[in-house]
Amino acid sequence: MRAFLALALLALASASTAFAEDPALDQKARRFLEKNRGGWRDMNVPWVDGQILHDLVVKNHFRRALEIGTSTGHSSVWIAWALSKTGGKLTTIEIDPSRHADALRNFEEAGVAALVDARLADAHELVKQLPGPFDFVFSDADKGWYLQYFKDADPKLEVGGCFTAHNVLRSGGGGAGDFLDYVKKLPNYRTTVETGSGEGISVSCKLSR
Repeated sequence: MRAFLALALLALASASTAFAEDPALDQKARRFLEKNRGGWRDMNVPWVDGQILHDLVVKNHFRRALEIGTSTGHSSVWIAWALSKTGGKLTTIEIDPSRHADALRNFEEAGVAALVDARLADAHELVKQLPGPFDFVFSDADKGWYLQYFKDADPKLEVGGCFTAHNVLRSGGGGAGDFLDYVKKLPNYRTTVETGSGEGISVSCKLSR
């Protein structure tokens, strides 16, 4: 019995470390982010907000991530880098062909391309069609559609997973305020807001179906 328990504990320990940080990928992604720290445009998230997303994924061991609004890939790299530590993959959606192409190049340079399924598509339609399940969603596309993105993703979000959204503290909101008011009232979600860069990232974690 002792031998069996020892083997079981060893198996659990191995499983928990099976997706430990890849030193080469870690170095490449870190170097890429540092090199480009001040050069992101096209509605990409600020550095501090990328770090928040990375830490959420790692802390909660999320593995099936969806990003709505790739832009040229700054937040995607942060999320994919985190997923390299949990054994996960990212599906990310961008509607603009030029930004999508730039993002693909950035994923290659950052060393995370194998972890990213980058879709050139209209998220209004594709979010509804993706089968899921997901345990992490990041919305950073058109703010007026945030609430609909949430409603489309909610059935595919696992209990314990989190739906996050950028720019929820931005003056005017552009529809993000309506989304935030909605999710804060849901009894099966717990919603907090990370201040980060000041733009605000809402984090709505699913407690039950």
